[in-house]
Amino acid sequence: MKGKDSKPHIGIFGRRNNGKSSLINAITGQEVAIVDSTAGTTTDPVRKSIEIFGIGPCIVIDTAGIDDVGDIGAKRVQKSLEVLKIIDLAILVITDYEVGIPERQLMEQFRKFELPYLIVNNKSDLGNVREMEVDGCKVLNVSSKTHSGIDDMLQEVVRIMPESAYRTRSLLGDLISEGDEVLLVTPIDSEAPEGRMILPQVQMIRDVLDNEAMAIVLKEDKVAAYLQNHRAPKLVITDSQAFHKVEKDVPTEIPLTGFSVVLAHHKGEFDAYLEGTPKLRNLRDGDRILMLESCTHLTSCEDIGRVKLPRLIQKFTGKTLQFDFVSGLNQIPDIQQYAMVIQCGGCMVTRKQLHERLRPAIEAGIPVSNYGMVLAYVNGIFDRAVKPFITI
Repeated sequence: MKGKDSKPHIGIFGRRNNGKSSLINAITGQEVAIVDSTAGTTTDPVRKSIEIFGIGPCIVIDTAGIDDVGDIGAKRVQKSLEVLKIIDLAILVITDYEVGIPERQLMEQFRKFELPYLIVNNKSDLGNVREMEVDGCKVLNVSSKTHSGIDDMLQEVVRIMPESAYRTRSLLGDLISEGDEVLLVTPIDSEAPEGRMILPQVQMIRDVLDNEAMAIVLKEDKVAAYLQNHRAPKLVITDSQAFHKVEKDVPTEIPLTGFSVVLAHHKGEFDAYLEGTPKLRNLRDGDRILMLESCTHLTSCEDIGRVKLPRLIQKFTGKTLQFDFVSGLNQIPDIQQYAMVIQCGGCMVTRKQLHERLRPAIEAGIPVSNYGMVLAYVNGIFDRAVKPFITI
């Protein structure tokens, strides 16, 4: 499964032929999901972008029936359950007020993943409408056919959707103020996209502007000259790959960090990264390292996650290590086989998705870190790179 959208994600769950796809069509006002009277029409999870007033752009995911049968059906159900790791809210669709073992097992999974959820009784246009609660959760009556109750359902979605899913706090708001200058160091190499900036750089520029500060963007070979001829900036943020050079050019009294470190603090498991990164020194010959990329892209000889970092880590540790690479949000193989997990900055995924991505490793006691913090550590400037976020 590949998830690359930072909008809030809503999962639609329920038994086969309960009208999950019809409900999505009713929400969007379009025929975006296949509807058929044959049970099990939806196989793999299907995504659709929608706009919900009060939240903004969202991704709705239609899943296969939780009561699917047979070997293939079991695989479909498993794919549906994997969606729980990337969504921010769940909608459980029932009909005829039927809440049996499959529904209760699913609600238990919602609670396990700390997901807010609501229950909707679809096909209420067929009659026998009544009020009902399940474990303190009021069941909402809706009709995909007549659109009755859809507005009330969406209002409830807005009410229970975690604000953190759609109201992003500032990346730098705790570090900068109006009028401050922020130096953004952006090397241009073969990994840089043609004619544009990479997403973390764009996000940082926008956040500086949102905080009424001034963004100065330059390449790593221009830093020394800039600092000689201008007042000291409030903060310097560099691409992590240039840490070794920029750190020499920026006086110690000027705070310095990296794009990936900022993202680690903003949406990652920062405390776990702080604890896990120094474990690089404990690696032994033959240890396996899992490299997690949250997006998919073509690689080159300068690829940070697949080429540069593994080479730098082996040089730093002096050990012969094995590296596995998992991109997107594909399922992680047996986590217990790894001595360490290193996550990219995660600019393309939600905070919830990143949290669930790293949860298995953290729960297993496996050290975790991220690209930028590892680069800072192997270059001997880890303490300096994380200091802006330790002292606030």
